[in-house]
Amino acid sequence: MVIQSQRDMAGLVKIGKIVGTTLQRMLAEVQPGITTGELDAIGAALLKKEGAHSAPILMYKFPGTTCISINDEAAHGIPGKRVVQVGDLVNIDVSAELDGYYADTAATIAMVPVSGVKQKLATVAKEAMEKGISVATAGNKVNEIGRAMEGIVRGAGFSIIRDLPGHGVGRKLHESPSVPGFYNPRLKDVLKEGMVLTVEPFVSTKAKHIFTEKDGWTLKTPDGSPAAQYEHTVVITKGAPILITQV
Repeated sequence: MVIQSQRDMAGLVKIGKIVGTTLQRMLAEVQPGITTGELDAIGAALLKKEGAHSAPILMYKFPGTTCISINDEAAHGIPGKRVVQVGDLVNIDVSAELDGYYADTAATIAMVPVSGVKQKLATVAKEAMEKGISVATAGNKVNEIGRAMEGIVRGAGFSIIRDLPGHGVGRKLHESPSVPGFYNPRLKDVLKEGMVLTVEPFVSTKAKHIFTEKDGWTLKTPDGSPAAQYEHTVVITKGAPILITQV
């Protein structure tokens, strides 16, 4: 969406703070021995307390309030009985709606002790997101975000998962434009002031693509490569974007 009024901005800021706070509180509870279902229940309770609604459930009837993906699960992991183990990479993706406005955020945490590669993967994913955000300025092309993120990822010796782009957000969970994590010279979209979108690189040690598990939801790397993702919902301005999901 493109912000049209102070009401739009206030609504986005409100839901952005809710999903950002929910993510941070869930991350604080991640530890070996907890199940992904227990983590999801924490998120569900926090959203309910604020009167917000899980976007994956509302939009797609996803079988969980949040998406929790581990190791080679790049996205859309279904919360359940899986137990978090030492050495795991755990990604939590929280998106929700309140009063007709949507926001979306995610982060990946490593369960130490963890391999150096996995820790580096999470660090690089965060750095790539931050670099993408730094060029998300009105007047730049959308593909400059992907160029910036891909540069960080390739420089670290890792791969961008090309099937999972960022996206417009605001009135729905997924809107135009698509915001790939890699440079696509064919994309001509230009960032405009007031535009709302997600910046979210999906990074793997080797994989550039994913496949859908038999459960119909979980997206995994075909070679078992671990994956990491970070995400913020941002509002485009003439200068630095506003990170509405940062708390």
